[in-house]
Amino acid sequence: MSAITDAITWLNDPLNWTNPDGIVVRLGEHLWIAGASIALGCAVAWPIGLWLGHIGRGGQVLTSLANVTRAIPIIALLMILPLTKVGFGQPAIILSLAFFTFAPLLSDAYLGVRQVDPEVRDAARGMGLNPWQVLFRVELPLAVPYLAAGFRTTAVQVVATTTLASFVNGGGLGMIISRGFGLGMNAGGGQLLAGGLLVALLCLAVEALLAVGQRLVTPAPLRARAPLRTRRVVINT
Repeated sequence: MSAITDAITWLNDPLNWTNPDGIVVRLGEHLWIAGASIALGCAVAWPIGLWLGHIGRGGQVLTSLANVTRAIPIIALLMILPLTKVGFGQPAIILSLAFFTFAPLLSDAYLGVRQVDPEVRDAARGMGLNPWQVLFRVELPLAVPYLAAGFRTTAVQVVATTTLASFVNGGGLGMIISRGFGLGMNAGGGQLLAGGLLVALLCLAVEALLAVGQRLVTPAPLRARAPLRTRRVVINT
């Protein structure tokens, strides 16, 4: 049988879905790892990016940080972190993925605030709003389209990259692929292909879901100029 036929057969086997090491369990692990990584990245990057954007400083630092994080392969972090107190397993992959998300989320937050019309900001200050009120009542709502677009892009990348969790025995759908490799191409080719298809379908589902979410959180007047994808490196303001 071809690998495609083997993959269809493997996916149609109920035991491959319901057993303790099956697709349902691995999908739950995959979503948990990706969700925890993105949440950690947002919790750290967004407040810093919004504040730097508010005060209009740190653009060069963000550019350097983005370039540095791109230069470090995530697979290298996955090999280094298990040698520390973090150890093998999900903590290593969550921290690695959170590091991977930090720079893009930070730059998106910064750009979202910096694109606010300076006259709108000056008008808010003229009305007597203090810096925190300007940030939370004026700049943050106008930055939502950038935050949503950056979150969408980063989330899809993280869901795809979570497949590497199998390198540190972290679980997720990547375990299905790695075990397919372990069986060899003749015996495990179908499982390997099935695992790849599951990851691809999950990424497409996340992309579609977040595209709807991005539209819902973007105010109607801003949708026409809302960014589909935010820039990553050019932060020289």
